[in-house]
Amino acid sequence: MTQTLDVKGLNCPLPVLKTKKAMKAVPKGDVLTVEATDPNTMRDMVALCEASGFALVSAQERDGVFVFEIRQAA
Repeated sequence: MTQTLDVKGLNCPLPVLKTKKAMKAVPKGDVLTVEATDPNTMRDMVALCEASGFALVSAQERDGVFVFEIRQAA
């Protein structure tokens, strides 16, 4: 099951903090899709995943919106 977190319009560090908090509710193996507009989230989400053991499934930019798919550790 995929959940979506909308952090568009928020600036660093809020998108990462809200993502980290939201991941606590994501069951093991499930994916959280995060939509952000802060360009810094591209590097920040990579760092969050490395530090927290999450798997960054994909990271892309679509019309000014950065979309991340993050899988909870199994």
